[in-house]
Amino acid sequence: MDNSAPQSVRSPSLFRRIVLMLLVFLLILAVAGFLYENISEARDRRFNPMEGRLVDVGGHKMHIDCTGEGSPTVILDSGLGDSYLSWRKVQPPIAKFTRVCSYDRAGLGYSDPSSQPRTSKVIAEELHALLRAASVSPPYVIVGHSMGGYDVRVYTSLYRNEIVGMVLVDASHPDQENRFPPELKNMEGSWHREAQFIAYTMPIGIPRLLGLCENDPVTRAADCNWHSAREQLAEIGAFPESAAETASAGSLSDLPLAVLSHDPDKPSSDLPPDLAKPTNVAWEKMQEELAHLSTRGMQTVAKNSAHYIQIDRPDIVIDAVRNVVEQARPAQSPPAPTNR
Repeated sequence: MDNSAPQSVRSPSLFRRIVLMLLVFLLILAVAGFLYENISEARDRRFNPMEGRLVDVGGHKMHIDCTGEGSPTVILDSGLGDSYLSWRKVQPPIAKFTRVCSYDRAGLGYSDPSSQPRTSKVIAEELHALLRAASVSPPYVIVGHSMGGYDVRVYTSLYRNEIVGMVLVDASHPDQENRFPPELKNMEGSWHREAQFIAYTMPIGIPRLLGLCENDPVTRAADCNWHSAREQLAEIGAFPESAAETASAGSLSDLPLAVLSHDPDKPSSDLPPDLAKPTNVAWEKMQEELAHLSTRGMQTVAKNSAHYIQIDRPDIVIDAVRNVVEQARPAQSPPAPTNR
């Protein structure tokens, strides 16, 4: 008896059942990962509540944390993908001599995502709206770390009458992509792919399972979430446009300016030694150029510090901010006389 026909009919059916079971299994894993991620995020935030407050800026809320008293107010803008917590070593000491505010850009930390492009111009406009909504009045001394240097320079070009001083903390230079070694682009591609992996798999908890989230529970509560991962990826994608906007921002005239640069002997640990040296040489030259944006610009090299000077050498950042604040204070208009 020939059984070939029935067998040929049964085989596809068996194959389809196997595929279906595999898909169901993967769906169960995805749902389990989604629940794991959301429960973990909720637990982290319940036991590590944010400092500051959420402010409505027209359709979405942004997070801002202001402490201290006095004028001018210091505004702290973090580096690419970083939350307000990158300033936690410097904000309390600065609050002892003036008012100081850190914040989360839209989509980062505790701020809701924005539907707008993640360029420095948009970020500057959103910061302006946040400060207005939070009743944080100018004048400001504005501080930017890394890519935050783009944001604060663009902000100053848009709202120059509000700014009385600036501090750039190992800030990005708008021409750096053209002046870094060509080999660095290959590494940037791998960093971009890593950011994509984290953004796409964060909703189902894979980065958390792989230990890619911070061990520190406070930082993990703020940073280990899907919208922060997506925002970081968007900022990377918008980096060339942000650089072009910054290049068009122009000089700072005679604005009090402090440029803080990392120690050349402490290059990024992400770079191989043969690539670290030429990258560092180019970076040092560009940092010198940033100091010439203003006729009152001063550069300080932060010894024993890598890129995050506000973490490795917070004392240098605090001193620079204090110096710029003191320079800015005499330039402020005296209060109007009152009739008694």
